[in-house]
Amino acid sequence: MSSTAPARRPVLYRNGSVYSPADPFATAVLVDGPRVAWVGSEEAARSLQDSSMDVVDLDGRLLAPGFVDSHVHLTETALALSTLDLTAAGSLQEVLDAVAGAARTGSGVVLGSGWDESVWPERRAPTAEELDRAAGGREVYLTRIDVHSGVVSASLARRLGLASVAGWLGDGRVEHLAHDRVRAAALDFGAGRRAELHRLGLRHAAAQGYVALAEANAEQVAPFEDLVHLVALANHGVRADGPAPRVLPYRGELVRTAAQARAVVERFDAALAELLGRPPQRGESLVGLAGDLCVDGALGSRTAALRAPYADEPASTGDLYLDPDAVAAHLAATTEAGLQGGFHVIGDAGMDTVLDGLDRAAQLVGERALQGAGHRLEHAEMIDPEGIERLARHAVTVSVQPGFDAAWGGPGGLYEQRLGADRAAAMNPLASFYRAGVPVALGSDAPVVPLSPWDTVRACLEHHDPEQRISARAAFLASTRGAWRAARHPDPMQGQLAPGTPATFAVWDVEALMVQQAEGTGSSWSTDPRARTPLLPALDGAALPVCRQTVLDGVELFRSDGF
Repeated sequence: MSSTAPARRPVLYRNGSVYSPADPFATAVLVDGPRVAWVGSEEAARSLQDSSMDVVDLDGRLLAPGFVDSHVHLTETALALSTLDLTAAGSLQEVLDAVAGAARTGSGVVLGSGWDESVWPERRAPTAEELDRAAGGREVYLTRIDVHSGVVSASLARRLGLASVAGWLGDGRVEHLAHDRVRAAALDFGAGRRAELHRLGLRHAAAQGYVALAEANAEQVAPFEDLVHLVALANHGVRADGPAPRVLPYRGELVRTAAQARAVVERFDAALAELLGRPPQRGESLVGLAGDLCVDGALGSRTAALRAPYADEPASTGDLYLDPDAVAAHLAATTEAGLQGGFHVIGDAGMDTVLDGLDRAAQLVGERALQGAGHRLEHAEMIDPEGIERLARHAVTVSVQPGFDAAWGGPGGLYEQRLGADRAAAMNPLASFYRAGVPVALGSDAPVVPLSPWDTVRACLEHHDPEQRISARAAFLASTRGAWRAARHPDPMQGQLAPGTPATFAVWDVEALMVQQAEGTGSSWSTDPRARTPLLPALDGAALPVCRQTVLDGVELFRSDGF
């Protein structure tokens, strides 16, 4: 005799503030299974409430659509949470002291991440010999904050034979193929450790109010199997502790024909089916061949491809990994296969390559087909007005990271060190994308920038260039509804709260609610209550909101103690 799980009782949330386009003054919402059944006022909630419902007193809290991070690396994020965190290191010596402390416990390679020499007085990375001395000969691998380069101890370099590998710089620094070899060796986990990291990362994301994560997988980041196991664990509960944020999977793998593109999807589906014990259903497969398919590198590691040399390394213009023909072939192939295509691109020469490839792809498959494919670019930090217009013409979405500007923009920051003041001033043109009609989704690139959604929104309000600031509402929508749409989610109502929409939201402790425009960017009507603009947390100097509950399609992913 078969049994079924008992039906979930409807849940009435009341006595709070509900961010809803259906009613900007709503204080209550009724959730019935996976959907929102009703949104309205406190007075109406009193008349609606009955014994068939569970009731949650929000006690003034905010209930709003859950966040989606449009670019993450979850395994690396979990590693950063569970190994040596060097993001707060203020000097070279602090890093060496931290390595020495870590080397006195445990065994194996000392792993660490997040160091950024641009904020240190020494302005240089630790050498292999310094790491050897600090660790007492134990092997060390520390990734730079942008994860596009790292440093290793001499002992690890010898074991891996790095002296003969391209990208070994001789002093402990590794990039390109040498960095790939180090990562493959240091991050060669067993299945148990990988699942442990995935669970840690997913739990952490849910506790920050995230309901979905776009995983930007590529071979130089994590193996193909890592993505398959992550999707099985998160989306289907295979050996999971419980419900988790949805993973929107992207694989950064270059293809030249539609047949090759379909073959990547078929390989993913076959591997996923083996874990699930059934074929993947519609919407369970790869979203696209995009993410960290790199056209170039990163500014911090001086591997982003530039039109003119680096200000602090005049002999270098960075590295270009693909040419316009490869970009065009990939975009044409993914278009014909019905997939999203896309690339990681940061430098202006890298962007020139992508734009030329887009133009050529339009000639191959037709402009309308290219526009309909929903292609996307990750980062897109250096682009001029003409380039923005070309992106708009091809209907390309940009997945950008405002936290980069908060960390490295402005006078004296990393961007100014690498590029000089004039080029650095034009970085990350958020408002220009909006003005041109380029679809925008926001993310963190965690672990490069921590998973912290309200920090992302605040970074948009405080962009180093006042002309590029956008409102809190625009940033919030790009982190919720816009991010779902950027991933071509089949439910167009996901990411907003109104009767009939998915019950996907987070509950927040907030100090105050308001309509926030970046100074000088908004119209006076937008902050007038008569404009019926929904309220968001005050972020100008106030403490960031604290997540108390996260819910995806009516299923609780996270609940804080005492809620």
